[in-house]
Amino acid sequence: MERYIEKFMRYLEIEKNYSSHTILNYKLDLGGFKNFLGEAPIEKVDYLALRKYLAALKEKNLGSRSLNRHLSSLRSFFKFLTREGLLKSNPILSLSSPKQEKHLPQFMTEEEVSKLIEAVLPKDERGLRDRAILETFYSTGIRISELVGLNNQDVDFISGIAKVMGKGKKERLVPIGEQAISAIRDYLKKRSKQTSALFLNKNGKRLTVRGVRLITGKYLRLAGIKQGVSPHTLRHSFATHLLNRGADLRSVQELLGHANLSTTQIYTHLTTDRLKAVYDKAHPRA
Repeated sequence: MERYIEKFMRYLEIEKNYSSHTILNYKLDLGGFKNFLGEAPIEKVDYLALRKYLAALKEKNLGSRSLNRHLSSLRSFFKFLTREGLLKSNPILSLSSPKQEKHLPQFMTEEEVSKLIEAVLPKDERGLRDRAILETFYSTGIRISELVGLNNQDVDFISGIAKVMGKGKKERLVPIGEQAISAIRDYLKKRSKQTSALFLNKNGKRLTVRGVRLITGKYLRLAGIKQGVSPHTLRHSFATHLLNRGADLRSVQELLGHANLSTTQIYTHLTTDRLKAVYDKAHPRA
């Protein structure tokens, strides 16, 4: 099975152009399945073996989201093996996914976002950087991995547009607001080391995802904002606030870089306050 997994990894990297993070997740999931099979050849895997594997995963108290991710990895893997003629038939076709619980994404109010950003005191290079990070996060709604991947030349200060490398190494252009542009300018003027990466750590290297999480966590605590909020919450807040102020769902989908509109539709559940206000104003018997 090892050589089949390696073939599949090369396919994901070369043909599907998946990110290294996504490929690593596939490799981990398939590695777990390989360990479960032991010495059994993959050609002998059938519906019953897959059901047993699913039961073994459930015994680890994995949630439905994690179970579905494991199954999604296996589906892609078996589809690849069948298409390449390495397997005669696909054993996973008749296996259904566990029903996934729907969790609404957490978001902050506009006042909480302002409180978070204002918690940064931009007096020195580090403070200016942290302010620029939070402003850029909320202004663009980009993913944390997209934020740390930004280079200086990716931000057009005149037109207010940033070039972002998204999932699957797909580029997209996103608007970036004046306050974020101004914060980035102030940071770059003060920055001691000049390099292509936009946001740097204390050693002058590109800031990592973990670094951004620590920075965001620090100011969330200083601002006294509720627990359970993470850097990704700023992305959720960005989408929710746009919809609350009348943006259409398709535009928000483009800004977030979602491949499917259904992924963006979850935010419509968060905008009931706006819908209630419209209803109260418009309905004759409200």
